[in-house]
Amino acid sequence: MERDPVDDLLQPLWRALVVFRVMTWAFACFGVWTRWDGIVRPSGAVLQLAIMGVWTVISSIGYSRRWGRRNTRLAFADLVVTVGCMYATLLAQPLLDIRAGASVLTSVWAAGPVIALAISRGRDGGLLGAATVSLALLSLRGVDNASKILSNVQLLLVAGLVVGYAASTMRQAGARLREAIAAESATAERLRLSRSIHDGVLQVLAQVQRRGTAIGGEAVELAKLAAEQEVALRTLMTSRPTVAQGDRIDLCGLLLPLATTRVDVVVPAGQVLLPAAVAGELVAAVKEALKNVDKHAGPQARSWVVVEDLGDEVLVSVRDDGSGTTPARLEQARVDGHLGVSQSIRGRITDLGGSVAVRTAPGEGTEWELKVSTT
Repeated sequence: MERDPVDDLLQPLWRALVVFRVMTWAFACFGVWTRWDGIVRPSGAVLQLAIMGVWTVISSIGYSRRWGRRNTRLAFADLVVTVGCMYATLLAQPLLDIRAGASVLTSVWAAGPVIALAISRGRDGGLLGAATVSLALLSLRGVDNASKILSNVQLLLVAGLVVGYAASTMRQAGARLREAIAAESATAERLRLSRSIHDGVLQVLAQVQRRGTAIGGEAVELAKLAAEQEVALRTLMTSRPTVAQGDRIDLCGLLLPLATTRVDVVVPAGQVLLPAAVAGELVAAVKEALKNVDKHAGPQARSWVVVEDLGDEVLVSVRDDGSGTTPARLEQARVDGHLGVSQSIRGRITDLGGSVAVRTAPGEGTEWELKVSTT
């Protein structure tokens, strides 16, 4: 079974919790032994320690197994049992004696579920566990002794916060590690397929393209189709995975598949991360611009899509070498109800808070500049 990187990173914390559980139970036993003469009902203290010992074994086994770490059921059960063991001190000492200064026999052992919840649920889990144990301790000690247990409460809260923060950080690191492993595996597989395709399919398509062009006639159409498939395969081989980080996505990975025999896509070497919704609308606007090239620029027109990372903004240029037009004709098209330019391009970018500039002239092609913020 494949191991989870997140689980691997958190294992040291779980192991430390098991050691902490065993050591603090032994510490509680030592505390009872040193105060034996002051305990009103020694048999009750022995019974309480036995219950604590049995639960220490059960919880330690659970925290050492994957089933005990994959959900919070064991941690919540640990919290309930621990609070019950705290109240079991009443089997050994009357409530009046506890409020008069007698020790709660669970001692530091009671911090176990705080740490467990912090590891499994992060900061919020740690604070929940600390608050529950603190309230149980306060109910035993009494409100009049709240100032005396303040240091214990502070230690519980600090433990919950620190361990919870550490666990959350490790969990995030594990998620990023999982993504990196997946990306590395995908890249390795892509390289393997690329070598296979290059050694076979691409060479055949290139040969068909050359021979079809040389023969002429109907073979030219076959050569054209072979050229298109060659470009599509090369684009697939050279494109990179569309990497997502949270709600942000790599714009370049979305634009590279648009390359054809008549469309060149030029992107930076690094990622250009945008919010997923912004990237989707920007790609849709680029596609609409390329569609206009097919419709109006002429059958032999070529297009270039260029991405520039300006830091706080991203500029995408869509340029063609077609017949071009005039700004007045673009405005007239909008007035006549042709919404490709006004809605699918300008409207999308404007709704994103970006800007659109267009330069065109008869015989000089058309260039769109689409600029959006990266935030």
